[in-house]
Amino acid sequence: MKQLRNWIKPIIFLLIFLILAYIVRFEFNITATNIKNFILSFGWWSPFIFFIIYAIGPFVFFPTSILSLAAGIAYGVFPGFFYILIGATGAAATGYVMARYFGDSILKFHNFKWSDQVYEKVQERGFLYVLILRLIPLIGFDVLSYISGIARVKFRSYMMATIGIIPGTFAYSFLGSSIESGNTSMIIVALIIFVVLLGLTYLLRNQVKKWLGLTE
Repeated sequence: MKQLRNWIKPIIFLLIFLILAYIVRFEFNITATNIKNFILSFGWWSPFIFFIIYAIGPFVFFPTSILSLAAGIAYGVFPGFFYILIGATGAAATGYVMARYFGDSILKFHNFKWSDQVYEKVQERGFLYVLILRLIPLIGFDVLSYISGIARVKFRSYMMATIGIIPGTFAYSFLGSSIESGNTSMIIVALIIFVVLLGLTYLLRNQVKKWLGLTE
């Protein structure tokens, strides 16, 4: 029964995604081809523009997941995967630097109950805990960047721990590419990968929370 509950949220996420995809496609007539053409209309500048927009995400609190999906649509799995990885690394650096400059006041924009506990953990072993929380994202991408900056995790260790986003990055690029292709089989495989990653996150979240000492 407990395992069944762990799968409920990924299933709900998938249903919401499908509903939103239907609304965007048929109500607003925004197609994958339109998105691709718009991004590529900037020519060889488009990867640089994408990187800049992604990197300033922490400033404007823009959901970078949308940008990741758009990169997969426009550029395919490769080089889309690398563009997302570079952009996310830039966003991670931006969030870290913002927190170093503005201090803990930046977290007032977020209702985050574990900030103090995560702060203590990343102070102890920055690379390890940042890596785990990138792999199993119990907290938001930008929030973890802010906390790492406030905790003064060594910048090099912090940036190296960003490799934890690789599985999710591949999932977004593959999903975006499959949507653009219009291949039903490819879309199904991409959605399965997405659901499996989400499912693993929810299956492991309690163990990770316990290991990190995060209380409800």
